[in-house]
Amino acid sequence: MAGKAYAVIRSDAEWRRILTPDQYDVMRGHGTEAPGSCALLLEKRPGRFSCAGCGQPLFESKTKFESGTGWPSFNDPIEGAVETSTDRTLGMVRTEVHCASCGSHLGHVFDDGPPPTHLRYCMNGIAMNFVPD
Repeated sequence: MAGKAYAVIRSDAEWRRILTPDQYDVMRGHGTEAPGSCALLLEKRPGRFSCAGCGQPLFESKTKFESGTGWPSFNDPIEGAVETSTDRTLGMVRTEVHCASCGSHLGHVFDDGPPPTHLRYCMNGIAMNFVPD
């Protein structure tokens, strides 16, 4: 993520103006929301989940599943919507997921999801907006 030029570029002041303090902590500071704290965890209507920072569509509701983790989980992003990088924080190695359009931190992806992808994109709900069909 460092050094990459994204389609959506904002100054730190602009990010702080458009995001809530909690969103800024997660999306620009690579934080994590408390499990079970976001209403999007319970969202089941048809639609799309998009980046709260730039509006990039990220996930279709049909790929969302209940993982029991306390965070919205998906097994497949919209093609080209997200990128990944290696996260070595907290004394472990994980795969970070960020918005391909603005670089905002969204969450992490794990290989313990359901078929057919067996992936679990564990996303911070605060980093997304939901747009119903």
